[in-house]
Amino acid sequence: MGGDGLIPGSARLHLIDGLSLLRPDEQVFEAMIKGWRNQQLARNLSLGYINDQERTVQAFTRHADAMPWQWTPQHVDEWSADLRAVHGCVRSTLRNYQGSVRQFCDFLTNPAYGWSDECLRHFGTHPVQVVYDWNAATHADEAEGEPERRAFTKPELEAFFDHADEEVLRVRGKGRKGWLPAFRDSALFKVAYAYGLRRNETRMLDLTDFGRNPEGREFGGYGTLLVRYGKAKKGSPPKRRSVLTVWHWTPGTIEEWISEVRPGMRHSTSRALWPSERGPRIGLQRLDSRFAAYRDAAGLDPALEFHSLPRSYITHLIEDGHDPLFVQQQVGHDHASTTAIYTCVSSDFRTRSLRRVLDATIEAALRQGRTS
Repeated sequence: MGGDGLIPGSARLHLIDGLSLLRPDEQVFEAMIKGWRNQQLARNLSLGYINDQERTVQAFTRHADAMPWQWTPQHVDEWSADLRAVHGCVRSTLRNYQGSVRQFCDFLTNPAYGWSDECLRHFGTHPVQVVYDWNAATHADEAEGEPERRAFTKPELEAFFDHADEEVLRVRGKGRKGWLPAFRDSALFKVAYAYGLRRNETRMLDLTDFGRNPEGREFGGYGTLLVRYGKAKKGSPPKRRSVLTVWHWTPGTIEEWISEVRPGMRHSTSRALWPSERGPRIGLQRLDSRFAAYRDAAGLDPALEFHSLPRSYITHLIEDGHDPLFVQQQVGHDHASTTAIYTCVSSDFRTRSLRRVLDATIEAALRQGRTS
């Protein structure tokens, strides 16, 4: 509630009572967007999320060629069909877009904000909810990713890292300075795998994010990694977590990059672990382009993507016998079911697991027979 007794987002905060509007359609719609922004800010939602919401509503308005007080469910049907058939939006993206429009309509139709009365006064009609369960995508399955997306097999991962290392030697052998970013890319991909990191989690690492693990003294100053920009829930700030180092080769990779190679980068004075040639921090597009280039050059499956590195981390830890709860905590999943979705164990692992269970069952039966 504001000091004038009005709630954030209310019509009277954004329209001057009793004053005729020169362009009523445009001015009322603009005021609605501002009011919705205030309402979301009052809910402590992140700016990035709010901006995405606004862009979606603006795009829907352009497609419908109608103002919110003129929207109908048919507008949503036509827009959704266009997103799927023409633009190829995946299920989760379509659901998120529809959710943005639904939330905007919820805001406009809430009597507390007064937008229905304002529209009736200016246009003789009012906004209604146009996104319902029967014309919106439902979240029917936890795993909505493309089915071809998977983890690396261990031979594939070795081939990928070998090619990244060979690229450093190839560029350096030509006497070109480009070997520095090539070395950075190789180390970056290895660190992303070593800690099960997503793209932005990897990109946003700083030099100060490493620390010691009292229970893992052999890792020195690289026993833990503080991930400060973990994947956030909608409207929430980034989720922080601490990840323990599990493989002995990891500290050597990090130390070589920080102590021997990174000082030669143009922006080495930045605090970012992975500086760019043009700025203090590498960009997401660079991560995607270099990953795709290395994958293709190594002759690997095009279905493999950057996110295959954390999938591989989860899978390989499970295959190596680590406790599933430990793995879940390492990657920051709230639920074991989410970790299970990311686990792509090989058929050999499943066969070995079944064999161990069968052998244990047979041994227990034989032991019982001998004692009876």
